[in-house]
Amino acid sequence: MDLKSLKMFVHLAQHLHFGRTAEANHVSTSTLSRAIQRLEDEVGTSLLHRDNRTVVLTESGKQFQQYAEQQLEQWQLLQLSLNQGQEQLQGKLHIYCSVTAAYSHLPPLLERFRQQHPLVEIMLTTGDAADAFEQVQQHSVDLAIAVKPENISRLFHFQPLAKIPLSVIAPTMTCQVQQLVKKQTILWHEVPMILPEHGVARKRFDYWFRRRQQGKPNIYATVSGHEALVSMVALGCGVGVAPNVVVENSPVKDRVQYLANVGEIEPFELGICSLNQNKEHALIQAFLAAITNPS
Repeated sequence: MDLKSLKMFVHLAQHLHFGRTAEANHVSTSTLSRAIQRLEDEVGTSLLHRDNRTVVLTESGKQFQQYAEQQLEQWQLLQLSLNQGQEQLQGKLHIYCSVTAAYSHLPPLLERFRQQHPLVEIMLTTGDAADAFEQVQQHSVDLAIAVKPENISRLFHFQPLAKIPLSVIAPTMTCQVQQLVKKQTILWHEVPMILPEHGVARKRFDYWFRRRQQGKPNIYATVSGHEALVSMVALGCGVGVAPNVVVENSPVKDRVQYLANVGEIEPFELGICSLNQNKEHALIQAFLAAITNPS
């Protein structure tokens, strides 16, 4: 049984969704189905009940899930043992972050780490910051630059990096949205809003808007990623709440403005997250140590 098949089965057992597991492991659903079928052939029994709509683990599947998780953990422990025996760390470290974080916060962290461990290969995946914890939990990456949620699961280790201010932004171009926010008393329920699909940023917006006490927001669009939100505001589509660092690093920053005197928004706490069970792995431990003690 190859490790990749075991990894895909564990993900499928956790999420019970062929499409999501296939996407997370960068394979087609047909490839995933063949891998599961090979596992079932090797085990000699059915691991899943599946039809066009649902996926359910059989009793054998539940037992096999425990076996697969143990095998993956044993492999990680072996890698740790072998790496610790080397004079210089080697291997691959997979990191996830947003596009903005890839050039606002990650470069100095990588520079420190690579000075100390030049033989380690860095693999970088970028995407919506709201998906960072999920990427780590699914074992798609080793580490992620993430925003700390209000309630963080015990599954995760979180090492703070910085406080990130948030602001309400509006377009600078002459448009209906600009006219609405120029009024002496802004009727927020009339202003089109660009919102994040999910995550801490969405909750920050919900808290901020409730304090306006003007009913429900007028949602123009929901987007994945703060970079897309800033772009839509710049196009005059609406108003949004965005991290200042994203605005300042955006190619359209001259087309948006910060709105003053519209209420405070609690800043983000940005940090590095990993699974608690993995934080003692040699490469992860070395990265966390490098960013804490740059010398």
